[in-house]
Amino acid sequence: MNQFFAYQGVTQDVLLNSAPAPDRFGLSKTKGFVMSGIKLLTVLSVLAIPTAVAAKPPLREVKEIDDELYYIATANEISDYCPSISGRRLKAIGVMWGLKSKANSLGYSDGEIRAYVESDAEKDRMRAKGETYLAANGVSYDNPKSFCTLGQAEIERNSAIGVYLRAN
Repeated sequence: MNQFFAYQGVTQDVLLNSAPAPDRFGLSKTKGFVMSGIKLLTVLSVLAIPTAVAAKPPLREVKEIDDELYYIATANEISDYCPSISGRRLKAIGVMWGLKSKANSLGYSDGEIRAYVESDAEKDRMRAKGETYLAANGVSYDNPKSFCTLGQAEIERNSAIGVYLRAN
């Protein structure tokens, strides 16, 4: 049986490329591909870290966190000055834990979060913002009933502040 073969001198039926693949550092082709993919992801992750760190705004500029803390603080102030309204403290604590988780998922460390929450400058900024809101709504520290009037209105509207308040 004479057949034409691409390689001169071969006269038997031979499988081309029947030799085992060369050993790639002890890994099969599949394992080598997976390992190179993992290496690539590792390199890309390391290169992305400085970009992520540089792109992080201060927590006071993260609106969804800063605003919610403002609502909780304002509700707390209303409940402190109005005896007929109490704060929903457990709800507020649960939301604050969620805000901490959110901040962590955005790349903020526990130390950065603690520094933001405990910062005297941030507390003063939040207090000034709250006092501006209270004054704009007719609340006076000289008149505790004004806190009750605003608190009741917030509860009835089920506003962002009102959800943290409860009429006694």
